[in-house]
Amino acid sequence: MSAPKIRNIAIIAHVDHGKTTLTDQLLKQSGAFAAHQAVAERALDRNDLEKERGITILAKVASVVWKDTRINIVDTPGHADFGGEVERILSMVDGAVILVDAAEGVLPQTKFVLGKALARGLKPIVVVNKIDRGDARPDDVHNEMFDLFASLDANEEQLDFPMLFASGRQGWAVASLNDPRESLTPLFDLILSHVPAPALDADAPFAMVATILESDTFLGRVLTGRVEQGKATINMPVKVLDLEGKVVETGRLTKLLSFRGLERVAVDEVSAGDIVAVAGLKDTTIPYTICAPEVSTPLPATPIDPPTLSMTFRINDGPLGGREGKKVTSRQIRDRLLSETEGNVAIQVSVSTETDAFEVSGRGELQLGVLIETMRREGFELTIGRPRVLTRTSEAGEREEPYEEVLIDVDEPYAGAVVDKMSRRKGELTDIRPSGGDKQRLTFKIPSRGLIGYHGEFLTDTRGTGVMNRLFAGYGPWKGKIEGRRNGALISSEDGEAVQYSLFSLQDRGVLFVNPGEKVYVGMILGEHSRENDLDVNPIKEKKLTNIRAAGKDEALLLTPPRRMSLEQAIAYIEDDELVEVTPSAVRIRKRYLNPHDRKKAERRSDDAA
Repeated sequence: MSAPKIRNIAIIAHVDHGKTTLTDQLLKQSGAFAAHQAVAERALDRNDLEKERGITILAKVASVVWKDTRINIVDTPGHADFGGEVERILSMVDGAVILVDAAEGVLPQTKFVLGKALARGLKPIVVVNKIDRGDARPDDVHNEMFDLFASLDANEEQLDFPMLFASGRQGWAVASLNDPRESLTPLFDLILSHVPAPALDADAPFAMVATILESDTFLGRVLTGRVEQGKATINMPVKVLDLEGKVVETGRLTKLLSFRGLERVAVDEVSAGDIVAVAGLKDTTIPYTICAPEVSTPLPATPIDPPTLSMTFRINDGPLGGREGKKVTSRQIRDRLLSETEGNVAIQVSVSTETDAFEVSGRGELQLGVLIETMRREGFELTIGRPRVLTRTSEAGEREEPYEEVLIDVDEPYAGAVVDKMSRRKGELTDIRPSGGDKQRLTFKIPSRGLIGYHGEFLTDTRGTGVMNRLFAGYGPWKGKIEGRRNGALISSEDGEAVQYSLFSLQDRGVLFVNPGEKVYVGMILGEHSRENDLDVNPIKEKKLTNIRAAGKDEALLLTPPRRMSLEQAIAYIEDDELVEVTPSAVRIRKRYLNPHDRKKAERRSDDAA
């Protein structure tokens, strides 16, 4: 039997190196879009958060036809926090196109995704993208990639990787920088010649692993994966096996969907090697095996790296709770979090020791921040605790914590401040080298704890010019206490609306977070104190009125604009005794215990415990 005319590839790279833009061009040049069809830029980033942030959060599948061969293309996330998606995707492809920026070169996530691809035995194609950048250095990047392959123990076949130079935005790729820059034909042809066709048994009973889970308004739960063996037909009976081989459910494949361009198209039959989506199963999740009734052994599934960070999700029990959102109960929060774990295998949820609270664990602040932002847009109100790292005990009985490798590109004048701050946070400088344009590239190994809340300081110290990339590097010995925020908080002592007169007198005490007219309550944090201690203040005090009119007494009170924090900045900013209140219309910071007497009792308890 001849090999099917199918190629399955993943496009993998560090965040913002051009995966989605390149995929757009592959779709356009293959004729997947009609000539008159209007297509949005980065068409595969369909989620609102993906469009706003310019990053890919969820893996997506598209399909093109080139020279009578169907190429299924999976666009994967580039941020380390969404590595769970990348690992699963690589299990259903036979090749990978790894993009690397011609100026930035090899970054931590490049190492992560390439390592996963090599471990699965894939032979990647390297594309040095953004050659049209003024600071491009293609030859240096080629050498960096070869060194990276070697350091990741690539075999001889993998080390002999083909390489192209490209501009995804302009839509061309060339084997040599001197070749005419016309189209992506060299990349299409290289995919056909270098990526093997799926070598799978089409005559065995049907089986596939669920790799991506989505919810569709009309179809219900839609599971995407590669058919590993056999054929599937519409309405055929199937059963689902979990990782231990237990039957989860039985049912029928009410819909079989194959990918055509950006669309999912209903088909009557699919066979081994094709990437398909199926509907009709109610309880199946990732990474269960969907198979014919006669199959008794589940297909092997890719193990996922464990979560490294945890946050407490609580109900909003503040005075303003229930006024701005529609979903406010602990039951609604629990159901939403459990539904998230079905499709997002990198997130784990457990019941907290606190009342009406849940512990949510994931791969990083960005991943959990995206979940919180999604929930607030869905109408949820909740409060979030300070992120905590998940420790473990080594075989020798010692406490270990997660570490990260951090690559920082910074202008030379600011390098000293960065090294100083990172060392205070228990970071070790492992490498320093010039990276062109009077910049230095610093490499650190640091406990994940040390990076919580640092990004805002980093941008301040580098005047917004520094770039920081991080990657989970494994577990290491517990490093002891790490210094956190140095300044105390300005805490409201009253309920009401903030008044300009009061805020004007308070701005000498520190940096404010609120505007006049905003609702405030007892225990809400109004700003950052200029000293180390917390300070209770009255933000609703009006100016005393007299019956005497005097010239110059009512001059305009000029307020410095308040510091506004994004959701992620607020979560990174808070201390252990503080919470972030998240509603559809506001992000506020408050003390865990709103009543000042309760706060003092809690302080005494923590002092006694210490």
